[in-house]
This record gives sequence, structure tokens and C-alpha cells, in this order.
Amino acid sequence: MTGRKRWSTEAILDAAAELLRTGDTESFSVRKLAAVLGTDSSSLYRHFRSKTELLRAVADRILLTAMDGHHPEGDWKQRITALALRLREAFGQQPQLAAVWGRYASSGAGSRLVMEEALQALRASGLPDEEIPARYHRIAVLIAALIASEAGVSTVTPEEHEQGMELFRVAVLGADPERFPALAHFARDVRPLGVDRRAAFEEILAAQLDQIEAAVRPG
Repeated sequence: MTGRKRWSTEAILDAAAELLRTGDTESFSVRKLAAVLGTDSSSLYRHFRSKTELLRAVADRILLTAMDGHHPEGDWKQRITALALRLREAFGQQPQLAAVWGRYASSGAGSRLVMEEALQALRASGLPDEEIPARYHRIAVLIAALIASEAGVSTVTPEEHEQGMELFRVAVLGADPERFPALAHFARDVRPLGVDRRAAFEEILAAQLDQIEAAVRPG
């Protein structure tokens, strides 16, 4: 009698990434993954102790992809900006996995590469060592939030997008000027969240880096 096929850790991660790409983290389960692979859940638990551990490993592979071939260039602000944009691009290709990173984080090799580059760049800024961990945390939270937010918009179907745009127009252009005077005043200039997100991403990150630069600037 032939036994079930043994899957490598990399093959399991490949299948998990594809299942997440076509679905979402809420519906994802080890049982569903096992069914895709034609095996049982117990065989997967030999590789990963829990669903969370598996999801962290999937997210870490996105970080590894982002850091592949990365060579730091420029000053510390340019390095952090380049790092953020690499992460944005990597998760942009698999937006469903951005929520996995934001929710479960990662402790693998990809995560360590990202952390190392960010911390090295912050040390080059001139910040005292005792201030760097807190500054790093703020930047990490900001980047993860921006990427997850953008990924959420990019997974919307064309029909959902059009429906959302119509609801936005009704909510904004139809606002009662007596109850919502500011909204009525700016109605024709306020843009939906999905518009020009790359510029917003870079400007928000730049503002955070400017705060750091101001903190280390003499006087």
C-alpha cells in the first residue's frame, strides 16, 4: 500500500502562499492546505507547530524576496526609503499576504535582514543608540500599516471599486452643508483613499524621517 506523499517545507510554503493569494487569511486553514496537497493536517504539523507559525513563515518569504539582491545606497534616509519601497513592491505582487505580515509579523531570516538594514540606517543618522529601538518600532509600524492599507485596496474587484466610488460621491458631494460645512466646502477636492497612494506612502514616510533628522540636527 502506497503511503501519502511527503512534502518538503518549501513545497508546503509554496502551496500556502498560493492558497493565500487566491483567498484570504480568515478562510485559510491547515486543513484546507492539507487537502490541496493531498495529505492530512498531521503531516503538516511535523513542519509547523501551528497555523500562526506557518503564516509567519509565508510572510517571511515575502521579506526574503524583497531583500534579494538588495545593496544599500545613499544616506540613511535614502536607505530606509528604498527599503520601504522594496517591501511595498514585494507585497504589492501578493497583496493578500500583506495582512499576514501585519498581523503575525515574522522572526525568520527575511525579518532579520529587514531589521538589520533599518537599524543600520538609523545608526548612520546620528541618533543615540538608546533612541534607535523606539524610532525603529515607529517606522516599522508605519510601513506595515501603509502596506497593509494599500494591499487592502488593491484586492478590491472592479465591481467593488465602482460601487465604492459611487458611495464616495454620494457621501461627499451630497453632504448637507449645514451639518457638514467643511466637507461640503472641500467636496470637489477630497479624494478617495485609493487615489495616488504611492505619493501618499512616500510623503508620510518622509515626514517620519524628517522628524528623526530634526531630532539629531545640531541646535
